[in-house]
Amino acid sequence: MSELLRWLRPAAALSCLTAWPLGAATAQTVPTTSAATPADTARRAPIALGEVVVAASRVEESILQSPVTVEKLSARALRLTPAPSFFEAIEGVKGVQVITPSLGFKVINARGFANTTNVRFAQLVDGIDNQAPHIGGPIGNALGPSDLDIAAVEIVPGTAAALYGLNAINGLANFTTRSPFSSEGLSGLQKTGVNHLNDPNSAARLFSETSLRYARVLSSKWAFKVNGTYTRGYDWVAGDLTDLYPQGNASAGLPGGPSNPAYDPVSGYGNESSNRSTFTLGGKDYTVARTGYRELDVVDYRLRNLKADAALHFRPAARTELAYTYRVAGLDNVYQRSNRFRLAGYTLQQHALALTTPLVQARAYFTHENTGRSYNLRSAAENLDRSFKSDAQWKTDYTAAWNAAVQAGQSVGQAHAAARLAADAGRLQPGTPAFEAKLRELADINNWDQGAALRVRADLIHAETQVDVAQALRGGPWAALPARYDLRAGLDHRTYVIVPDGNYFINPEPGKDQFSPLTYGKTGGFVQAGARLWRERLRLTATLRADKNDYFAVRLNPRLTAVLSPTARHHFRLSYQSGYRFPSLFEGFSNVNSGQVKRIGGLRVMSDGVFENSYLRSSIDQFNAAVTAEVNANTSGAPAADKRRLAIGHNQGLLRKNPYTYLRPEHIRSLELGYKAALLPGGRLLLDVDFYYNRYQDFIAQVEAYVPLDAAGQPLSPAADPNAVATALNARATQARYRLWTNSQSRVSNYGGSLGLRYELPGGLLAGANATYARLRRTESGDGLEDGFNTPRWIYNLSLGHEHAFCGLGFGLNYRWQQRYYSQTFLVTGYVPAYGTLDAQLSYTVPKPDLRFKLGATNVLNDYYVSFLGGPSVGGLYYLSVTYGLN
Repeated sequence: MSELLRWLRPAAALSCLTAWPLGAATAQTVPTTSAATPADTARRAPIALGEVVVAASRVEESILQSPVTVEKLSARALRLTPAPSFFEAIEGVKGVQVITPSLGFKVINARGFANTTNVRFAQLVDGIDNQAPHIGGPIGNALGPSDLDIAAVEIVPGTAAALYGLNAINGLANFTTRSPFSSEGLSGLQKTGVNHLNDPNSAARLFSETSLRYARVLSSKWAFKVNGTYTRGYDWVAGDLTDLYPQGNASAGLPGGPSNPAYDPVSGYGNESSNRSTFTLGGKDYTVARTGYRELDVVDYRLRNLKADAALHFRPAARTELAYTYRVAGLDNVYQRSNRFRLAGYTLQQHALALTTPLVQARAYFTHENTGRSYNLRSAAENLDRSFKSDAQWKTDYTAAWNAAVQAGQSVGQAHAAARLAADAGRLQPGTPAFEAKLRELADINNWDQGAALRVRADLIHAETQVDVAQALRGGPWAALPARYDLRAGLDHRTYVIVPDGNYFINPEPGKDQFSPLTYGKTGGFVQAGARLWRERLRLTATLRADKNDYFAVRLNPRLTAVLSPTARHHFRLSYQSGYRFPSLFEGFSNVNSGQVKRIGGLRVMSDGVFENSYLRSSIDQFNAAVTAEVNANTSGAPAADKRRLAIGHNQGLLRKNPYTYLRPEHIRSLELGYKAALLPGGRLLLDVDFYYNRYQDFIAQVEAYVPLDAAGQPLSPAADPNAVATALNARATQARYRLWTNSQSRVSNYGGSLGLRYELPGGLLAGANATYARLRRTESGDGLEDGFNTPRWIYNLSLGHEHAFCGLGFGLNYRWQQRYYSQTFLVTGYVPAYGTLDAQLSYTVPKPDLRFKLGATNVLNDYYVSFLGGPSVGGLYYLSVTYGLN
């Protein structure tokens, strides 16, 4: 007891702080000095916020003087975060939105138009794109660095296409890793945690992540490093059973929900729109869907991710480095596009070579993707149903059972329940050996009309170089070129190579075998000129980029920026940028029979003739609902066929021809204003505010449209009798259903801004707050296209942390809240509820033997939420991590 009292005395506490070198430490302060920074005689203390960033201009520069908005997570910020990984810590960054399709798969986005495979936001590791080639976007951090190897994260929330040309029209993230020359030795990390507490869909489950890093300097010229991470857990469960089609039988007096014959739960598959039929029963029309299965029934939620990398670095001279890096990842988890997939045995590999000198930066890399044994959950459920009974036979059995039930005196609702029970007799039951065997069989059939396999092999080949032209000129006859002038030029080329599988992709080129490799490439380059004027208080930059895609003419992307720095503490920025996004592989070339709706790329080579002969599904749904309502309201006693013929004639004017056409590149024009300042003595308060306005032309989105067919199964010509067209579009058997990638005809724009504050108290306590606002504007809505803005109007984050609050103890808190928002996708449309989450961590550092313990939790209060409709419910994750040797 006396010993305890001694530790509680203030004097003892002070001696404890003295005894622990880290206990009284504060963040190092680095003076903000640069040739581009004017002298500030009023400033005597160093500014503590003089970080350097690279992503905004592709050159090192002060974060305060970046010409566009750029956010940075430093090593210190990553140590303070309660998030279990650096990748998840990005969710707290100003201007960033993160959605969670899976425990092992998060998607970063900025400034609107979020989706689960965000192809508008680039993700780089040391400047190298780590996307999955056939998707056109990364699968979370599957191929990225581990927490042991990450040095810093830079995020540009806004178009960066003028410099990068990587379709980065919404922004990019660049992850910088630790150099083996400056971070040597053995380090390890073990995280052990638990999730699914109080989850109605799952018992509590363990989570584990093990990482190792070893780096060694072999000589003054050679060094290497190796990393490995193995993650295991149980994924978040998508269990939303809300009926997506509650109005399906409203005209027949039946409510939505589980008793609805057309019941289509959000997290159920095999009962979607393409699995519905019109049943004429008792003189009325009813919409009836196959029964389908819950997501829980058709997916293995066990998560596994094994990734590793090795790098060899060579420094032949000062400031010159050549590095070769090999990365490999294998993963099993849930992944989401328009449908949800089980990734199993999915692998990514990447070889990269990078050269850095004072004059030249060059990179070349090759990425290989193999989807392994992955499968589509929707197709699996649909074909499980059809494996025991065809749609036609199921409809016959349902009809007979319904008639028998009504004749026995049952009500209409009871008759539908009895009919489903009878038609489903012999249906495979989840969890039984027969069900599991059939699911494995379907997951290996590479045809979504019969099975569910996802079998894609794709490669990405990229090479780029960037030259400091001004510096090169200064070494020759241009030696007198003032240092205040900058001139850079860059060139890059990228080729995608797909090995067609006959289901997901084919080679559509005339004269080519459909299974021969399909290539899709782009070449581009940029020139950037800059000057520092007015005693270096004004920095002007102009960039012009040109890109040529295989299927499109040359597109030009200009960027103009200005940074005004009246003092070293105050910086005003203005930029105008233009950016083009070329269609991704999937948008341009997909060829998927997906649930009796064929999803095809929007390039003419893939969809020639479909646009001209199709009608919008939105108008077809409206037409068929009107026909059904009129048939059910007709009490004349006439035969059902006559009622239908009459209703078709009355309502055919509701049908709308498809007004869209073949894909063009998406174009954005962006204007941004910003202000960043380091205030208070020592620059301890950082203020950053930005405003932007984006204007989109030819916005790439999806449209669903159906082609009417004649009795022989051939498309009806546009000049066909309107009544024949309407009759064909009223019956499932006489229509070809398509989901097409195309361009919006509406003028699409969005605007918003963000405000961030970061304040460091003299003792080392760090407090932060940021708020982000985003708003969509367009001149037309309901035009048949997926809107896809899918972004909360307001998001804010509050944080508080201290690395060494007392005797080696530290803590971090973060609260995040986002407003309810409207989400529109082809999977589900509706409102995502608002939610707030509190994350917390308590850390303890032992200087010798260099150990750090971290007890943390995300969503501490375990309030389950969804970040997008159709996605999983995310609860609390509670973990303990032990890190060794990370300095």
